[in-house]
Amino acid sequence: MSVLIKNANVYAPENLGLQDILIIGSKIVQMSSKIDSQPIVEYLPDIEVLDAREKIIVPGFIDQHVHIIGGGGEMGFATRTPEVMLSKVIEAGVTTVVGLLGTDGDARSVEALLAKAKGLEEEGITTFIHTGSYKIPSVTITGSVIKDIMFIDKVIGVKMALSDHRSSHITVDELTRLASDARLAGMLSRKPGLVHIHMGAGRDGLNQVMKVVEETDIPVTQFIPTHATRTRELFEQAKKFAKLGGRIDITSFAEENPKEKIQPSKALIECIKEGIPPENVTISSDGNGSMPKYDSEGRIVGIGVGSLNTSQCVFNNLVKKEGLDISTALQFFTANVARVLSVYPRKGCIQKGSDADLVIMDRNLSLETVFAMGKKMLDQGKVIYKGTFEE
Repeated sequence: MSVLIKNANVYAPENLGLQDILIIGSKIVQMSSKIDSQPIVEYLPDIEVLDAREKIIVPGFIDQHVHIIGGGGEMGFATRTPEVMLSKVIEAGVTTVVGLLGTDGDARSVEALLAKAKGLEEEGITTFIHTGSYKIPSVTITGSVIKDIMFIDKVIGVKMALSDHRSSHITVDELTRLASDARLAGMLSRKPGLVHIHMGAGRDGLNQVMKVVEETDIPVTQFIPTHATRTRELFEQAKKFAKLGGRIDITSFAEENPKEKIQPSKALIECIKEGIPPENVTISSDGNGSMPKYDSEGRIVGIGVGSLNTSQCVFNNLVKKEGLDISTALQFFTANVARVLSVYPRKGCIQKGSDADLVIMDRNLSLETVFAMGKKMLDQGKVIYKGTFEE
């Protein structure tokens, strides 16, 4: 597929002003203030010329925490959330996802996770996965975290859980060993080798991670604690972690919910005001995971399913309610995440040679068109390319 996009205001995520973008296949092959369409149309008669006047173009969002084969099960087998459908990813403006397991690493497997990731990529988006789940020793495909990361193309790190009553309550030594294995595997295979940590609301917070960083030679950047605003105490620790050079991940949700204490957009503004380097903060959706609700005694009283769309809500609130400029707001969902995953500048930006993962928005920041790897997936606000078994 070939597309020439004309007259668009490009945020790459930095504001580049009016630009024309030429896409051939899955790549951006040219971008400049003016591309003469006549010779291109003569050479590529089937090319689509798209006038994006009065629109803005941004990189496709990268969501590094999605339960692509579902999650949950905390209230029994009937509460296992379903697999994600391609259309739900596309309508969120997401073109790259990292899939992972959740609480359940027994009825669900890394093998099934890998198969789903490959299926989604066949359908048009880019996918990666983490091996492991909440528990230690980690569930894997090969029997080894090192071998999973080294030899399975899509595995870029390992998932685990801390400070959560559902976790394995591991020791500092076990955490150190896991991080060492992930780091070594990443070095040997030219991958990030991340330790992606589900953070619960437990009283210990990030203490174990901080101890590993302070007492060993493992770099602070090896750990990615997510759900960093789950409690005020955890968020304060996470900000200190980010000031040391660590990267923290904040989970998006529908910010209209008054019961939530720390709104994601306000947490990001708080980070900026306190001098935390913006590049050390990212946003993910926890999409398709379960959202259990607990009473005061820790009993589950309800459960829901997370949506990938919440990241778009947070992005809109950052710009419209918090007054953040589009360029700064975008980086939390695009360039910052791409750098964490070691896929920048192939992903997370708009420049010559990058993958053609693009989102066209109107001036109200509503999604109009989504290109994933150069393929138009959403047009005029409607998904036009759906998954294999979608109606």
